[in-house]
Amino acid sequence: MIGAIHKDMAEGRWFEMSLCEQLGNIGSEVGRAAKWQKKGNGEARDKALDRAFDLLDLTVSDKRWYGGGKLKEILRAREVLADIYYGDNQYHDSPEGIERYFFQFAVAARTKGF
Repeated sequence: MIGAIHKDMAEGRWFEMSLCEQLGNIGSEVGRAAKWQKKGNGEARDKALDRAFDLLDLTVSDKRWYGGGKLKEILRAREVLADIYYGDNQYHDSPEGIERYFFQFAVAARTKGF
């Protein structure tokens, strides 16, 4: 269910954010997952991933990103994240690598005011 964890965001606030802000916020949860993975806390890692996927699903449902390749990029990031933690790592990425990917959006949102 989209927005099951982030009910307040699903009710509208999420859809007022820029794409960089959305992806930067997702990156915060991805960073938490990577941190808990390093510490060996699978339960906390999985909760952070649940929140990240919840926010990703909200982003996918945002009609502003349909067309122009944005939705495809969002879905690919979701696919890579799932592959790192739950798949066979067919993309040969790492928790640190996907965290860096999302971090760039957080920086862009803060520095450019997106």
